[in-house]
Amino acid sequence: MHVFVTGASGWIGTAVVADLLASGHRVTGLARSDSSADALKSKGADVLRGDLDDLDAIRAGARDTEATIHLANKHDWSDMAASNAAERAAVQAIAEMLTDTNRPFLLASGVAGLASGRITTEDDASPFHGPESLRGGSENLALEFVDKGVKSISLRFSPTVHGTRDHGFIAILSQIARDKGVAGYPGDGSNRWPAVHVADAARMTVLGLEKAPAGARLHAVAEEGVPTRVIAEAIGRAFDLPVASIPTEDVFEHFGWIGGFFGLDLPTSSAATRKLLGWTPTGPTLVEDLDAGAYQA
Repeated sequence: MHVFVTGASGWIGTAVVADLLASGHRVTGLARSDSSADALKSKGADVLRGDLDDLDAIRAGARDTEATIHLANKHDWSDMAASNAAERAAVQAIAEMLTDTNRPFLLASGVAGLASGRITTEDDASPFHGPESLRGGSENLALEFVDKGVKSISLRFSPTVHGTRDHGFIAILSQIARDKGVAGYPGDGSNRWPAVHVADAARMTVLGLEKAPAGARLHAVAEEGVPTRVIAEAIGRAFDLPVASIPTEDVFEHFGWIGGFFGLDLPTSSAATRKLLGWTPTGPTLVEDLDAGAYQA
């Protein structure tokens, strides 16, 4: 299958492209820089130059291939409105281009905020609707196009997709710990974060392309919930730092913007995804990665 991938040179995208190629698919990756284009070409992928704001390029990529995997996101925490708007515009452009084609359209989403006080499952619909909501309500927007002849599939990634060279949340928390001289956790540290190794997330994505039906919500979750105290203890071991509780009222001051995420309790199941796809995560756990020095590079 010829697959168009946005975010193809990103953290998850790089692993997805490698898995797609290894599985015998052809890949065209969206690249905004010469270095990204060169990296894709070196792996054997085709390149379409453009970025998340280049809707003409995004439309062309979706039009000229057999499936689209949309992983790009600005992740501009200083201007979430702009990030959400860009995400919604890109999803709208892809979905409209694929209308009445029945081609697969897989898009990145997340598990945060889907349920409260219990374990989140694939049956939980996203509560985020409209352009002002998280990610611009892109998951629900894409799924609305199932009735318009688009095989839309949501890829809900864990808040930490970990591994060597990860520059996401765990890397940020590790840097905060080094800057502050202490590996902190919010409150009593009992709140939980789901986790998945990047290779397992990529494998689930490719299996989703090959096996998932229209309207599926897939959970890239290997560990249902790692307590934040356990995460902080592993960061402390990795960087030889003391570990301490950060009082709830001081979380934002200590962690900055990421405190709003690190304080959430997000236990999430992937049982339905595993059964549907025959997917079994085999990569190292988050703590194993931290203990092995994945975040010290």
